[in-house]
Amino acid sequence: MQHRSTRRRRFWGWGYTDAGPTPEQEQRMAATLAERFGLTGLRRSAPPSLDELDLRPPRVLPPDALGAICTTDAEERAGHTYGKSWRDVTRAYARDFTNPPDVVALPRDETDVADLLDWCAAERLAAVPYGGGSSVVGGVEPPRDGDHRGVVTIDLRRLDRVLEIDRTSRAARIQAGVYGPALEDQLRPHGLTLRHYPQSFECSSLGGWLATRSGGHYATGPTHIDDFVESIRAVTPTGVWESRRLPGSGAGPSPDRLLLGSEGILGVITEAWMRVQERPRFRAAATARFATFEAGVAAARAVAQSGLAPANCRLLDATEALITGTDDGRSHLLLLAFESADHPLEAWIARAVELVRDHGGVVDDATVVVRSDDDPARGGAAGAWRAAFLRAPYTRDTLAGLGLVNETFETAITWDRLEALHTAVMTATIDTMRAVGAWPGLVTCRFTHVYPDGPAPYFTVIAAGAEAVADRLGQWETIKAAASEAILAAGGTITHHHAVGRDHRRWYDRQRPEPFAAALGAAKRAVDPAGVLNPGVLVD
Repeated sequence: MQHRSTRRRRFWGWGYTDAGPTPEQEQRMAATLAERFGLTGLRRSAPPSLDELDLRPPRVLPPDALGAICTTDAEERAGHTYGKSWRDVTRAYARDFTNPPDVVALPRDETDVADLLDWCAAERLAAVPYGGGSSVVGGVEPPRDGDHRGVVTIDLRRLDRVLEIDRTSRAARIQAGVYGPALEDQLRPHGLTLRHYPQSFECSSLGGWLATRSGGHYATGPTHIDDFVESIRAVTPTGVWESRRLPGSGAGPSPDRLLLGSEGILGVITEAWMRVQERPRFRAAATARFATFEAGVAAARAVAQSGLAPANCRLLDATEALITGTDDGRSHLLLLAFESADHPLEAWIARAVELVRDHGGVVDDATVVVRSDDDPARGGAAGAWRAAFLRAPYTRDTLAGLGLVNETFETAITWDRLEALHTAVMTATIDTMRAVGAWPGLVTCRFTHVYPDGPAPYFTVIAAGAEAVADRLGQWETIKAAASEAILAAGGTITHHHAVGRDHRRWYDRQRPEPFAAALGAAKRAVDPAGVLNPGVLVD
């Protein structure tokens, strides 16, 4: 049984045509931002329509043998031209679809994938594996450079089934093209869940999560998709790559670890055995307020190092709390939540609240919620935050349409270096925004994940943008570069969960050890001798 959505995706931006803010909500957003930034005439541009696009004719056409799984349909090609970053959506608003894929392939099985890779290698065509297309770092954009004769985007959305469930070991064999909602729909009748919820959950796939080392919504414990993997299977130009299904192994370097985060340069991930969980029945949550961000950091560290392992331990600075509608902007918030399929959680939430209060957090007893059913506790600040989190990709598209600059950059750093990184990134970003005229504006910070040895800070920029699209894109590029340089100089990673793609490549090259870069390049040459898979990503 297949679980494909019949809803129509937006070819120019995030999500579905029947979702997102209403025109009235967009007008209220524009009015709020105009007042905050002192702007006039802030109106959303109309998104593009297909008949406005001047798509380049396909440079190559599929052979008859592949005709049943390939298309040159204009909407498919336009929809696979970009990922879903602010830069992508801004170019789409400008009707710039100058570099679409020539062919979009929709394989039905692994044989189709192998045949497509054979065609691409024989004809010198770039092959771009594609899950849900939610990349915000240029990871699925057709390459502009290189000696390829054309580009074939290989969309895995037809491989969308849970193939097998091992209830004894609590694992499931799942095809890579399944989107988050459809995956959970197939696991739910068995009382199981993968419990991996990236912000892109609505329109991203298991294969995409694996290829980009996706980070889920949960702040501790299993946070990255890596934590759920038993084995991965991929089709490469030189054969099938499949690891043995095991709970753990010390047999040399892990074949799964090389595919995780490989972003389509080594093979097309087709399925994986994933560790699944019983669906949670017990939940507890609380909200703490702090007078300073530093006090909130200390409390988050105490909780992260306590061994309590909350599902959510999300610190929001006051501005982040305000713009997301989570709070009134007078306090920094720490949102805590626990969940379990096995036991009540009163003791866990009580100890977490005690730790928070020890570090100056104010916890109103009314915000402490304990439940024992299948519906999460989503009221109050936690509920407001969750709603803002889920609608954020649609909000980003609205900001792009309003002509504002919007970007997010995330990293991870050890606790001892956090203060220096936070100061450096905030200073570099604000100074650069002023220097390029992207001002008035704001920069916020929150923690998406916390580990015993450090957090994952996530920064958001919203700013007044230049009138001309080219100038606005230049502002974005300069701001992103300044923030990325500050992150790297302070010892952070260039990405905690957004992947590398093409946008982060120059900083990734400096972060990774040179011997590893050589080893990765050698691995690519071994499995992709013609160099057709996602050229320009991770290695040359």
